[in-house]
Amino acid sequence: MGAQFGFGLLWTTLFSYPLMVGIQEIRAQIGRVTGEGIAGNLRRHGSPFRLLAIVTLLLIANLFNLGADIGAMGAAMALLVPGSALIFSNVLTVCSLLLLTFTRYDRYIRCLRWLTLSLLAYLCTALVVHVPWKEALRATVLPSFAGGAAFWTSVVAVFGTTLSPYLFFWQCQQEVERGRETQSGLPLRYNPASAEAELGRIRTDTRIGMGFSNLVAFFIILTAAATLNVRGVTDIETAAQAAEALRPLAGEGAFLLFTLGVVGTGLLAIPALAGSAAYALGEALGLPVGLNYAPRQAKGFYLILALGALLGLGMNVLEINPIKALFWSAVLNGIVAGPIMVLLMQMVSDATIMGRFTISRQQRILGWAATVVMLATAMALLVTSFA
Repeated sequence: MGAQFGFGLLWTTLFSYPLMVGIQEIRAQIGRVTGEGIAGNLRRHGSPFRLLAIVTLLLIANLFNLGADIGAMGAAMALLVPGSALIFSNVLTVCSLLLLTFTRYDRYIRCLRWLTLSLLAYLCTALVVHVPWKEALRATVLPSFAGGAAFWTSVVAVFGTTLSPYLFFWQCQQEVERGRETQSGLPLRYNPASAEAELGRIRTDTRIGMGFSNLVAFFIILTAAATLNVRGVTDIETAAQAAEALRPLAGEGAFLLFTLGVVGTGLLAIPALAGSAAYALGEALGLPVGLNYAPRQAKGFYLILALGALLGLGMNVLEINPIKALFWSAVLNGIVAGPIMVLLMQMVSDATIMGRFTISRQQRILGWAATVVMLATAMALLVTSFA
């Protein structure tokens, strides 16, 4: 997006931040208040059709997204080590599944988080190359609408990356798992005394996490605009082309930094994508779910998780361009997110599910605003694509 539109889409990282915070806070509250994930609550309180619809949409989006992330990891590794990108994808996926199954998840991600710090290289690059900051800041606070299918496709991709359906299920379920492992772990419906502290923690965690997410996104777009777009590189086809954005900072080491970032985020994405699918399908089927369970305690959950990752890996046999696949998986997430958000907003306003902890008026306004934005941008994409 930075290569294609220059600074033209920087405003999306600022605009999406409050929407991300609002919607993710709400999703986390579902898990902490009820002690169940989204699919579990729908199974208990909703219609079978709503449950089937939301789980099906999630599985479709997650499978394609998994394939894209796995393919991107393999392509990035091939920049550093001679060999087949498909073989690298296989090795990384299998290693991730083994670590996820036989080690505690919190220990696993403690190491992977350090790899994601390499993404801050985009911030450093922006400080060493020429950036017309006045123009960039104007583009950030004053939205511009180029119109046309290409523009709306990119906008949907931005929102699909930041308001991804798998994140709704993932953060909700992580609150469920956290509750199981803490002394005050009773769902807030049955332990209202700890509500203020727990909801405050969720609020702080979400705002800081989403803030760093969008900060990195901002500098990726900014750096690509200042290094690629200005040279006339507007269509990224390969991982090597994408890595060129970091060359002004790292020289030949650009490939190393790029690979660390892609592999680090990819290895974090496999548990989140495959895990959220396993949570949703497992709860829909009434199975015990959770990464805090040993494999023998939740065999069905781990089987679904492994199957999802392997199906995503299988997509790479089709030799889909991994960089293009990443982009189009974001577009797919953006299209799928809207209908899921409608169902979830209905859920968090239902007292039979949330008890006394139905969302506040402010949360309701922000949540529906995010939902309307997702539906409107997806509609704009469809209209311009077929006009």
